[in-house]
Amino acid sequence: MKVYKFGGASVKEAAGVRNLAEIARSTEGQLFIVVSAMGKTTNALEKVMEHFWEGRTGLAVVAMQGVVDYHARILADLWGEAYLPERVRGFYEELEEIITLSNPKSRSYEEWYDRVVSFGELISTAIVSDYLSYAGVGSEWLDMRRIFLTSNRFRDANIDIEASTPRLLRAMECATQRVVVGQGFIGATEQGATTTIGREGSDYSAAVVGYILGAESVSIWKDVEGILNGDPKQFEDVSYIPELTYLDAIELAYSGAQIIHPKTIKPLQNKSIPLYVRCFVNPELPGSVIKAEISKPIDTPILILKKNQILLSIKPEDYSFILEERMAEIFAILEHHRAKVHLVQNSAISMALCIDSTRYLDEIVDEFHAAGFTVKYNTDMELLTIRGYRHEHLVEFAEAEGVYMTQRSRKVLRIIRKSATE
Repeated sequence: MKVYKFGGASVKEAAGVRNLAEIARSTEGQLFIVVSAMGKTTNALEKVMEHFWEGRTGLAVVAMQGVVDYHARILADLWGEAYLPERVRGFYEELEEIITLSNPKSRSYEEWYDRVVSFGELISTAIVSDYLSYAGVGSEWLDMRRIFLTSNRFRDANIDIEASTPRLLRAMECATQRVVVGQGFIGATEQGATTTIGREGSDYSAAVVGYILGAESVSIWKDVEGILNGDPKQFEDVSYIPELTYLDAIELAYSGAQIIHPKTIKPLQNKSIPLYVRCFVNPELPGSVIKAEISKPIDTPILILKKNQILLSIKPEDYSFILEERMAEIFAILEHHRAKVHLVQNSAISMALCIDSTRYLDEIVDEFHAAGFTVKYNTDMELLTIRGYRHEHLVEFAEAEGVYMTQRSRKVLRIIRKSATE
């Protein structure tokens, strides 16, 4: 059993879906394919969600039509004529019913978000599974909302692997085809409410499938030759890294590297399942592998840029010591609003934190004020992490204009700076 995960970029057009089918055809043995939403569909559905949430029904319908038209072009290219799989038709009808007939204030923003945005994965997998069968690669479609039992923390749910295991094993026992196609990114609560497990969570979905099924390997298919020491869209002269340890990968993912979702490694490491990052444009390339031990240490600096950050500066109004007396309170407020912290720096009575951009910034600031803190913040920030940095990186990045804060250890340099787009 092998597990393949294909991201949105790999199925953003009909050629990518055909390529996926050829990769599946050439793979021997049982195969479980996890697929993300096609192209930028998640972003498009987020616009549908925003219009729906604000009561702009007409604009929500228009935005949804853009999603329908995008997939219609892919379907027409794949089948050579206008075609709409019945399962996809059903998803369109369900989404339209939500945005035209539902009261957005009847549930939380996060719960509606998961219901609306999950249609991206449902639609993409329905198309891929249908096309695989059309192309002679027999496949079976699986609804992962019936497989992955999750917590009710909408937009960032945790998969209960123990409870999900018998569900997936039963589904695989009933499968009649060699290839099974399921969604990444989504699951459901015990009450049946759709959940998502965080942006880019399809990697984690694939890892959990691999863990439960005892897969011989998990492969993530991307548009690059393997793992690189930087995003080629952000940095020049990037280089290929053939292998990483599980520990290296966890550290890089947590820092914001787009290699994999941060939670992906743990289930694979627990069963020593290798994780491959392979090139869907050229499947013959060996790609990169993440495993327990590697032949030699990494000697290449790795650059990771995490955009859409906020720099918070917090100080107790009573001048109490921030670590000894107020740290737990600070993090409780951030956790209450689901703010993800990526960097912390403190003095005796002040603390600076770098967090992901959040729609709840005003509420966070208000709660800090109510708790007796003075708060300042800067938006449109980005966090640059350089692992294995060299002196030239200090000159090029740490001493450049727009830097608000730096943090150094023996191996890692982290820089908070104003976004280059501003």
